[in-house]
Amino acid sequence: MAEFVLVAGAWLGAWAWDEVVPELRAAGHGAHPLTLSGVAERRSEPVGPQTHVQDIVSEVERRDLHGVVLVGHSYSGIPVGQAAERIGGRLARAVFVDSNVPAHGESFVSPWPEQGARVEADIAANGGFWPLPDTAELDDQGLSAEQLARFTRGATPHPGASLTDPAVLERPLGELPATYIKCLLDGPAPNPDVVELLKSDRWRLVEMNTGHWPMLSRPRELARILLEAAEA
Repeated sequence: MAEFVLVAGAWLGAWAWDEVVPELRAAGHGAHPLTLSGVAERRSEPVGPQTHVQDIVSEVERRDLHGVVLVGHSYSGIPVGQAAERIGGRLARAVFVDSNVPAHGESFVSPWPEQGARVEADIAANGGFWPLPDTAELDDQGLSAEQLARFTRGATPHPGASLTDPAVLERPLGELPATYIKCLLDGPAPNPDVVELLKSDRWRLVEMNTGHWPMLSRPRELARILLEAAEA
């Protein structure tokens, strides 16, 4: 039995996995959606260096999970990638869902100086939080009107400190057993750093013909892919 720890990207809490979790549990596995500090029902909690990494590690240790499949979506690929090496032998596989991946000493914003500067300016102008995206940015991501409404109802501003926090890795990320899920409506190919990681024989690529939030747009298909990843 696998134990899935599911971490959604910026602005989203554990609720984003509501339609994925039952599919995983019905297949006989554990499923543990996690809200990170500073968002959703935990939005009052402070966020500093490595807070989100520790959130994930603490969840695994608190539940004494083994055979762990750590799933990181979008921004959360960065803390998930760091947590994956810190939980050691508890890890079975990491799954990155259309996500960023950590690089030692680099933050979420640092790979894209111009875009990162805009994000940092937005954070400074919004009390230390990254504001929600304009709904027009979600229009081409395969979300129905109902799914888009769920996003806007549940999303909360994201703590900016987590986006500028440099990652800490002790070994190459390519050494982890990992699956990368590329959502094609968000771009036809992974970012160059992911392309490089996919050269490792421990990484595999899976494509989904949907947008950046597949847990909302294609939850059953995503669950099936996660189940297959757990068996890889």
